[in-house]
Amino acid sequence: MTHIHTPAGLLVRLGAMLYDALLLLGLYFVATALLLAFRHGEAIRPGQWAYGLYLLGVGFVFFGWFWTHGGQTLGMRAWKLRLYTVDGGPVGWRQAALRYLCALPSLGLLGLGYCWALLDAERHCWHDRASNTRILREKS
Repeated sequence: MTHIHTPAGLLVRLGAMLYDALLLLGLYFVATALLLAFRHGEAIRPGQWAYGLYLLGVGFVFFGWFWTHGGQTLGMRAWKLRLYTVDGGPVGWRQAALRYLCALPSLGLLGLGYCWALLDAERHCWHDRASNTRILREKS
């Protein structure tokens, strides 16, 4: 069976993101429950920036692990997407960190960094360009 890799479009990326968002939400619940155990059940007050950084770190470990170990999150696997470096190699932790940090403003600025894939000839988002990575869709 021959596999053809094409640049991933915006809609399949969003589909994979939805799957991963649900998984990440569950992971945030578990991470928060663990944190509460260390705080002896004391609630986390609104505005505690350390909690936000903690969740940001949890998200990075989630995405970073999958990206550096096979190039696929579970959502990406369901949509037959895989992350590569621009030269076709595996992604390392440094690139994963850069990609993750650049994806935050890509999403946070009304999704403009993701919508950029609609204009880019290679369907790259801002964080793809910044981290020298690309997401390809595998078709049989």
